[in-house]
Amino acid sequence: MARSKPILAVVSPFIDKRHGTERRVAEWTSRLTRDYDVHVYSQRVEDLDLAGLTWHRIPKIPGPHLVNFVWWLWANHAWRWWDRRFRGISQDLVFTAGTNCLDADAISIHIVFAEFERQVRPELSFGRNSIASWPRLIHRRLYYRLVQALERRLYVQPRAQLILIASKTQEDLDRFYGKHEPLPVVYMGIDHITFNAQMREARRGDARRELGIADDRFVFLLVGNDWRKKGLFTLLDAMPHLADLPAMLLVAGSDETHSYQKQIHDAHLEDRVRFLPSRGDVGFYYAAADAYVGPSLEDTFAQPPAEAMACALPVITTVTNGTAEIMTNGVDGILLSDPSDARALAAAMRSLCVDRELSRRLGENAARTAQQYTWDRNGEQFREIFARILGRKEKSHAAAIRQES
Repeated sequence: MARSKPILAVVSPFIDKRHGTERRVAEWTSRLTRDYDVHVYSQRVEDLDLAGLTWHRIPKIPGPHLVNFVWWLWANHAWRWWDRRFRGISQDLVFTAGTNCLDADAISIHIVFAEFERQVRPELSFGRNSIASWPRLIHRRLYYRLVQALERRLYVQPRAQLILIASKTQEDLDRFYGKHEPLPVVYMGIDHITFNAQMREARRGDARRELGIADDRFVFLLVGNDWRKKGLFTLLDAMPHLADLPAMLLVAGSDETHSYQKQIHDAHLEDRVRFLPSRGDVGFYYAAADAYVGPSLEDTFAQPPAEAMACALPVITTVTNGTAEIMTNGVDGILLSDPSDARALAAAMRSLCVDRELSRRLGENAARTAQQYTWDRNGEQFREIFARILGRKEKSHAAAIRQES
């Protein structure tokens, strides 16, 4: 008896809605259960309705991230082999984000590590780091080398259909791996029920009172988990240029703050910069803010600027962030060409502080732009891509049978 649905294996070390890549996998996966029998192979799954899919829990081993990642690479293949061999779970299509398995039919690329490593290479120098930090430094260097080796293997093989979340990634694939053919781009969806202008306005008063923010303060917000990549050093360099304005900066996320404390102290920014913890309802922070600022050094597609746009916040970001591809400079946001130019960033921030009409207009236009991008739209795009992959696999299988006969 033929199966009613093809089996889709989703391979991801963890899935939740608090991290960018993992949230995307969660949103996409939840919208594919109508057409696929979805089997998730993961060490941890949170914030995902398990109705309509099957979670195959793969244990996590203690120790450094690199050790667990090597274990994960072996274990997810072993678990899926066991299911094919002894449980009859044939896995018609294997999907992953990045370099999580060696046999994926479809890979969504959220970052090209070869380009990321090039940008952070100065930080990886032993000479620039204390001896006490060398074990962590060695760990990072080994992990980056392993991921790049996996990229060299996976991103050039004809088996895998690469899926981009921003066109800019195509340039990195061309430069490092000679991947020249055009690839499908799926711009990220936004949860418009959670992120919208009405929500922001309704929560604004309570959010600012809870955070102890005075009414006259103009609040810039940065949300993320890799503040260096998000451009926080440049942002802190820009803040002193706004000393004559009632501007303050909220930085929300789970990164470490130590690296930025000296810069904050030397610039006397202690009462103008606040670090805040990650929280599930990140809309609380958007409600407290007057503008979003994310001068990313490199971001394939940062989700927080898009969510801020949906909340009708004016957004400042850089052309090195893929989110810029859905924006028009001066119409629904402000785009900066150089993520390291603190003066240009400060000028953009100043323009929003002193011209509230500009702020309002950019925010309203941003909300209209954001309406085009939904998770349901992403689901339709993935269904089309996966259908093409399955069609090619069926043709290849039929050709192989004819050749054998």
